[in-house]
Amino acid sequence: MKTALFLLFIGLSVFSSVFACSSDTVIIVKDARLDILVAKQNQINKRTAMMTSAGLYKGYRLQVISTAKRDDANKMKTDLMNRFPDQKSYTLFQSPNFKVRMGNFLKKEDAEKYRNQISKFFPKGIYIVEDTIEYTPPEEEQE
Repeated sequence: MKTALFLLFIGLSVFSSVFACSSDTVIIVKDARLDILVAKQNQINKRTAMMTSAGLYKGYRLQVISTAKRDDANKMKTDLMNRFPDQKSYTLFQSPNFKVRMGNFLKKEDAEKYRNQISKFFPKGIYIVEDTIEYTPPEEEQE
């Protein structure tokens, strides 16, 4: 029993200092490094919540076309690259269809804004879909 109490006291003294001022008051002085550790773990948790099990980021893309004809998908991708060079375009094959998607959006709101912009050129059939996206976090997030 004495060993268990001694080990408990040693464990508490590593992370904080305990002072007994009177019979009913306990003052705990926390090590400031614990706050830094908690903040780092919080940042890691936020980043991993945005990721898939494969280490890619979860996000949204705009699906512009889904067709059984490869030529139609390639024409649409070329048209998207010419009209919107700032956004990447992707061609997927999910049997029996070829799907052309564009963009890498972390938030659905951003995808919605961009969809409203491109709907002027492609007025029908643009959908926001969940997908894994290409994303590089800013420097301050990587530390």
